[in-house]
Amino acid sequence: MKKILIMIASCVLLAAGCGKSEAVSSADQKIKVGIMLSDVGLGDQSFSDSAFAGLVKSRDELGILFDYRELEKTGSYEKGITELVEEGNDLVVGLGFMVQEDLEKAAKKYPDQQFLLIDAVSESENITSVTFKEDEGSFLAGVVAAMATKTNTIGFIGGADVPLINKFADGFAEGARTIKPEIVIYTEYANDFGNDIKGGVMADSMIKRKADVLYAAAGFTGAGVLKAAQDSGVYAIGVDSDQYFYAEKAVVTSMMKNVDIGIFQLLKDYVKKQELPDGHIELGVKDNGVQLAPIRVLSLTEQQQKTLDQWKQKLAESN
Repeated sequence: MKKILIMIASCVLLAAGCGKSEAVSSADQKIKVGIMLSDVGLGDQSFSDSAFAGLVKSRDELGILFDYRELEKTGSYEKGITELVEEGNDLVVGLGFMVQEDLEKAAKKYPDQQFLLIDAVSESENITSVTFKEDEGSFLAGVVAAMATKTNTIGFIGGADVPLINKFADGFAEGARTIKPEIVIYTEYANDFGNDIKGGVMADSMIKRKADVLYAAAGFTGAGVLKAAQDSGVYAIGVDSDQYFYAEKAVVTSMMKNVDIGIFQLLKDYVKKQELPDGHIELGVKDNGVQLAPIRVLSLTEQQQKTLDQWKQKLAESN
């Protein structure tokens, strides 16, 4: 009897050991992705939050494992990226143009590591670059702004006066002027993506100068713009994600830069092929990379909706 019990115990221990080994093996076989978030990090109500949502969806639907770093905690992009590489991630993602320089340093230091850069273009061989046609989505936002304004005056607030944010501003202005060629457009830059108070102050200044539709591409600074617009009873247009719920009395629509969709689709292909496409990928209206959130707060006339739909079609066909 004692011998039988010993044999049973041995089998149980062996089975437990095998189960643990299989679990570890299963985890080891999963694709591991690490992301260095943009400067503000989680809670920016737009860019970083959208990217994070794409990783959560990839975890839930594709079975990947992911980890992330925030600048506030690492002190530098370089440190966060290095930690993610040395942690053994199969793919390391740099989110935002400000991460580019440090991501390229890591790419040179770790030539066998695959990297993904979102929102900038790199020439490094082991970095795949993904950008979005923000000018296309912002063009549509400008069309809506011109339809919504009653004062013939609108405003744009950018987080920084750099080429990427200039694409938002230029597209917005071009779209608005296709509807109202003489429209007045104020354009200013906060030089800060994480200051909602500053965004509110800048918005108030534009509102005092009769701007009644405000569009911000400024991360969390833009959240202050939306709130100021609501407090003053004017319209606003959100950015990156659908920001209607942040200021439900003001946000007419949002220029959605579908970072979450872009990340999910790339990882879906990566899981199948174990590699990323080389070079540069650009996503626009045609690719569902940018789009407008539903129109709320106001109602477009039948003719206005038709015009907006026609511009969407033209942008999709222009690629």
